[in-house]
Amino acid sequence: MSSAETATTAAPDARAERRAKRIAKSLTAFAREHGGSAEGVVEYVGAVATRIVVVGADGAWGDQVAPSHAVGRRAAELAGITLHDRFEGELALRVRTGEYEWKRMAGLQIGG
Repeated sequence: MSSAETATTAAPDARAERRAKRIAKSLTAFAREHGGSAEGVVEYVGAVATRIVVVGADGAWGDQVAPSHAVGRRAAELAGITLHDRFEGELALRVRTGEYEWKRMAGLQIGG
């Protein structure tokens, strides 16, 4: 394999790693601001995106979108996020919803 072919093959992996590191910075900051740790799930949103949903130690939650499942999992790994297979059980019970979420959910029920 020529050096040009090697560079072309490695470029997507390097780009994916840069994206994962950028997302990991946000996940790390979230964990630090919400009790020092976080757990979450990486879920497919569609053919071209993945959603990383995280729950901080204090119950606050947030999310990040990654361009692929592999990038999402790598970002969580770099950030030290404990991943679960599903968003249920103890992880779901830890989520602390605020006034915004309750108003938003109520608005959806009444057509708002």
